Amino acid sequence: MSLNEVHISSLVVHAVPQHLSVVKQQIEAFDGAEIYGESAVGKLVVVIETQNQGYITDTIDAINQLEHVLNVALVFHQIESELDDEISTTES
Repeated sequence: MSLNEVHISSLVVHAVPQHLSVVKQQIEAFDGAEIYGESAVGKLVVVIETQNQGYITDTIDAINQLEHVLNVALVFHQIESELDDEISTTES
C-alpha cells in the first residue's frame, strides 16, 4: 500500500431536520470533512478527504454516533495513489 494516497469519500447523512444546523457544525469540526449540500428534510452530502482509509471509517462511525443523526451512508470512495507520478509528469 502506498503511503502517498488520498482517500475521497462522500456520504449522505440523515439527521433530524430540527437539529440540522447543530449536526452540520459537528460534522464540519472533523478534519477533512466538508458539507456540499443539504435539504430541508435533514439530509446532508458530506465529502471527506484524507490520507488514511481508517480515518474514513472512524469518521463515519463518529458521525453516526452524533446526537440527532439518524443514518450515515457511504455512497462513494476513491483512492488516488499515483500523486508523485502526476506531479513529476507535469513538472517535466
